[in-house]
Amino acid sequence: MHVVSRFFITTPIYYVNDVPHLGHAYTMVSVDALARWHRLGGEDVFFLTGTDEHGLKIAQAAAENGMSPKEWTDRLSPRFQNAWRRLNISYDDFIRTTEPRHYETVQSFLTAVYENGYIYKDVYRGPYCVSCEAYYQESELVDGLCPIHGRPVTIMEEENYFFKLSAFTERLLEWYDKSPNAVRPSSKRNEALGFIRQGLQDISITRTSIDWGVPVPWDGEHVFYVWYDALVNYLTAIDYGRDEERFRSWWPNVHHVIGKDIIRFHCVWWPAMCMAAGIDPPANVFVHGWLLVGGAKMAKSAGNKVDPLELVDDFGLDAVRYYLLRDTNFGSDGDFTYEALTARYNSDLANNLGNLLQRVTTVIANKLGGVAPSPVKDSPLAPIAAQMMGQAQESWNDFAPQGALEAVWSLIHETNALLEAVAPWKLEPGPVLENVLGDALESLRLVCIAAYPVIPDTASKVWSRIGLDGSPNDQIAPASLGWGLYRSDKKIEKGDPLFPRRK
Repeated sequence: MHVVSRFFITTPIYYVNDVPHLGHAYTMVSVDALARWHRLGGEDVFFLTGTDEHGLKIAQAAAENGMSPKEWTDRLSPRFQNAWRRLNISYDDFIRTTEPRHYETVQSFLTAVYENGYIYKDVYRGPYCVSCEAYYQESELVDGLCPIHGRPVTIMEEENYFFKLSAFTERLLEWYDKSPNAVRPSSKRNEALGFIRQGLQDISITRTSIDWGVPVPWDGEHVFYVWYDALVNYLTAIDYGRDEERFRSWWPNVHHVIGKDIIRFHCVWWPAMCMAAGIDPPANVFVHGWLLVGGAKMAKSAGNKVDPLELVDDFGLDAVRYYLLRDTNFGSDGDFTYEALTARYNSDLANNLGNLLQRVTTVIANKLGGVAPSPVKDSPLAPIAAQMMGQAQESWNDFAPQGALEAVWSLIHETNALLEAVAPWKLEPGPVLENVLGDALESLRLVCIAAYPVIPDTASKVWSRIGLDGSPNDQIAPASLGWGLYRSDKKIEKGDPLFPRRK
């Protein structure tokens, strides 16, 4: 019996007080493309995202706006859902940390940690960043300021429950040693190891100064503070503590995708918390870089946020999705500019993909009566396509969308080069004309499938324009990426350009 493999992929949950910006969109489109690729592979995919809705900042903002925290978060969370709908994000579950299911899971999970002896009560005094909702050690501050936000910290003192993170130093080091690919890329793995080797201190996990949070089940005066509650969302969505079979089927296949500013939480604290609760640490964490603007991280305080929906209104949805994944190596920092987006649009989408489709459909309509020819088995493009599609598959499976797109566009380039060499628009109907056009149609079929995760609307349009039924999403890779499978019984017509050039 064929067993379908599972692929559980998550984004960070976004702080609801923020506004969806291009940095959020970069993460979302990247994870969406990976989820779509694994669905193409016939896997059972579960794609999770959501909003993080507790903490001091939320309580303060709600009070300033004359609302309860729940009323405030009910107003803000839909902004993210609406933005992701506009960006064609194919998530399977959108979790809000104010949902009853999440309260239940957080209490169940942290009760297990408590009963295993890894939570105790003490008084904490130390630097606290309200923007991060996190305590820091003095040694972690930069000129006395928060290392992430560059803002002054507050010295907080209150009775808290603490998690015995210090008890997990050796177990974490052993886990990293035995699981060399659990955290990628290797530079981020080394960064996490650096945190651990510096020595781990126990960390505060509750508050008494606010009541906007998940109540601590064994002590009604405390609520869990935002980071511990937020991390547990990954378990809530797969029914930890409610459906053991579902939890056990999904958790070994988890892939957390996070930004580099939250390595400490996901690659040190979270694995230790899982160990303390008696479950395995997350199987995979992939850390991507930041999408910068003018060399700086996007932030409300910096005034440099870019609205992805405004870009979509201007350039079109798939052009924005393509640019985000094509211009930056997933794992490194990138730098957004309108000039680079325009260049990618004109070069890759208008001149290369759009022009290839326009040339092929126009010549077939004009010279072959719209009847599509078949590809040639021993076409000069066949070995090139095999190599490029192999590279695309390998890149997708290695969390490298940029590499996959490079391979796909290499095939587009080679197909355009063949058309330039043969110049079918100058030929009379016959085998030479039919062969080169059949090969170009087969290249376009392959491009549609391999690029579908990034530009699904465009790939589906091209698929239809070259006379194919259904959608690229109906195909199963890698079997569908072999050469010579193009067949159409529909009349092919030339249409309007997919991507009119921009000035």
